[in-house]
Amino acid sequence: MADPLPGDVIDRVEYDVERGKVREFTRATFTTDPVHTDLPAAREAGFDDVPATLTHTVVAGHQRDQRGFVDALGLALERVVVGSVTWTYLRPLIAGDHVIGTRRVVGDERREGKRGGTMRVVTLETEYVAADGEPVVRLEEVLIERGEQR
Repeated sequence: MADPLPGDVIDRVEYDVERGKVREFTRATFTTDPVHTDLPAAREAGFDDVPATLTHTVVAGHQRDQRGFVDALGLALERVVVGSVTWTYLRPLIAGDHVIGTRRVVGDERREGKRGGTMRVVTLETEYVAADGEPVVRLEEVLIERGEQR
């Protein structure tokens, strides 16, 4: 299978931002700000509902076909590590939002490793839009596929 080209769509995912899931992420990330768990506190802070924690979009991983995504990229999963993940928020995600994320390839290159051998570096961007089409979050992921062991 040929490597995907920059601009190619790898997958799409959609899900609802649920208050209960926001509460779970709040606990899991040791977030103590009550705006994430207490509706009156959220409203007092100017939100319509409780805002999601900053890494909430990782919930999309439970909705995606992970094997299909890896296969579409032509990666050997056993040799893949995550190089970095960056979130850019255009507005907070709020409980009640319905978001659609489209993940695209923005870069795919082979590099020589410092210890010899080559590695593949794939950069992906997922743009999440609200149900009305408004962009809300951009997520950039850099995946590194280490060369085969000899």
